Formats: sequence, C-alpha cells, structure tokens
Amino acid sequence: MEPAFELFDHTADMGLRVFAPTLAQLIDPAGQALYAVIGELAAGEEAREFEFDSRGSAAALLLRDYLTELLILFERESRIVVSPRVSAFDEGRLAVRGQVHRVDEARSVYNREVKAITYHELDIRRERGGYVATVIVDI
Repeated sequence: MEPAFELFDHTADMGLRVFAPTLAQLIDPAGQALYAVIGELAAGEEAREFEFDSRGSAAALLLRDYLTELLILFERESRIVVSPRVSAFDEGRLAVRGQVHRVDEARSVYNREVKAITYHELDIRRERGGYVATVIVDI
C-alpha cells in the first residue's frame, strides 16, 4: 500500500481517508488531505522549524491532534507544514518535525474553510497492506 488519500462528502462536512503501509507514513498524506480540502496551497520561501510531540492518547486521537495543530498554524499564521518527518507514532506517542512555510497567496487557490477536525467517525484501522485512517473535518 502506497501512502495516499481520498476525500469524500459527509453531510455538511468533508471526510478524509488516508492510506499508508505504516502508521508513520499516514502523517504526510493526512496533512496533504487537510490542505487539499482547503484548496491548492503553495508554500512560500519563508520557513522555520516545526515540531509536534504528543503523548498518552490512542493513535487516532494523536492524528486528530496533529491535524488540529496544522489547522491552527494555517488559520492563525497562514502557514503550512512541508516535508514532515515522523520519529515516533504508536498508541502512546506521535512525534513529527518539519518545515513550516508561509502560504504563497499569489500561487494559492482557496476552495473552502475548514472549521475543525472532528472526533466523528475518527478511526485508524489495520488492513491488508497497511493502515487506513478516517477523519471528518467540519467545513
């Protein structure tokens, strides 16, 4: 299973389904899926280090917390995380480092506003060939 994502309609929300061979490999396509719901976001030149390290929750909750952090960075600072590197992802910890870039407004197209990453139908399950994560975002 190659890391990938798909979007699906869900009442007044939007669903993200993310596929990857390992838990750690879910992180990059999950972030890409969130950004795809928002639009076609282009990273600008300005960058700084990004670090996310959370402990003590189930894997699905850690993924939700990570995506919430990405949404907060986007909403408050107009920044996106590029090339995340996962050093830990299991049932008790998610640790990610990467680069945060300001969104290049001139090269970006916005499609919709994401209000929140919900708990509704939140799930990560092991399937043949890897993992499938389901996340519903409030739009």
